[in-house]
Formats: sequence, C-alpha cells, structure tokens
Amino acid sequence: MKKVFFSLFLAFTIVATAFAQEESEHLTFKGVPIDGTLNEYVTKMKQAGFTHIGTQDGTAILKGDFAGFKGCTIGVATLKTTNKVNTIGVIFPEQDDWDSLENNYTHLKSMLTEKYGEPSDCVETFQGYGSPQTDSDKLHKLKMDECTWYTTYSTSKGDIQLSIDNQSVMSCYVLLRYFDKINTDAVRKQAMDDL
Repeated sequence: MKKVFFSLFLAFTIVATAFAQEESEHLTFKGVPIDGTLNEYVTKMKQAGFTHIGTQDGTAILKGDFAGFKGCTIGVATLKTTNKVNTIGVIFPEQDDWDSLENNYTHLKSMLTEKYGEPSDCVETFQGYGSPQTDSDKLHKLKMDECTWYTTYSTSKGDIQLSIDNQSVMSCYVLLRYFDKINTDAVRKQAMDDL
C-alpha cells in the first residue's frame, strides 16, 4: 500500500512540476503561453473567442474583445526562421480625439501596473516646436510623429509594452505588445552564431 501511495505521490509531483515549468517558461497572452507554431497559436486564440481574419508574411490577424474593449485587432507574429510565435500585438479601437486615447492608455497602464508591478521604462512626451496646449494640439503632434508615449514592463518571461500610436494621419490607437523572451532570445542567439 505504501508503494502505491508513494508511486501516486511521485507521479503527481512529476506532473505538477512539469505543468508548473510549462506555465513559467513563456510569457502568456489570454492565459496561453506565447509559443508554438503560428497555426497552433491561431487555433488556441480561436478557442479563446477570437475570429481569424487572415495570415500573411508570418503574421496572423484576429479580431475580438480584449481587456474590456470590444473590436480589438490582434496580430500574432512568428520568428521567420523558426515559425515560432514570439510577439503578440493588440490594436485597441481607433480614436479620433486625444482625450479618449489618453484615457484608454491610462486605464490599461493602471491594470498592467497592478498585474506586473512598476514599469521598467516610461516615456510620455511631445517633440518639436512648442508644447501642445489643447487635446487637438496633442492629437496633431501624434499624427505628425512628434509624440512618444509608451510604458514598458519587463518580466523574467519577456516584455510588455503599451503605447499610443498612429498609422499615418488617419489612424490613431492604443497598442499593447507582448514579446516572449525565450523565443526572441533563440533567434538572437542564432543570429549571433552567424556573425
């Protein structure tokens, strides 16, 4: 009886240790480790409720709700040399005024700080001539690429970066990116070996 109990205890310990190691190795997005092939990861994201829009050049685009925001666009990127997922990007719904952008950014920053602790880096500044006085001035600075607004959280599993961003003068949004350390370091090591 003691042998059976000991065997069950040992098996449970091995399974629990393996599960804990699997959980702790990679940064996670929606509770899913940022690892595996693009197709495997897209399947997991579809199971989490996202809709797959398409895939091009090693990046899958999905749509869905995230962190209380409806209609987010999620990009899942792979390392081209290995087809391993290493980066997840979330584009929150576009906004056409600075106040909404800053409110979304501040809300997400507060939640990320609660989850990951104090940021490792934070830059929230405008460049160029003059300091913007109104929300309209601030939005104009963003559209003219005279705005740097980001917060980075560094963990042992990777980095998370939140920013206010734009694509041309037409599209302004909050962007959240997750960079898995293990898979990114693997490609960096391979590149270093090439040198």
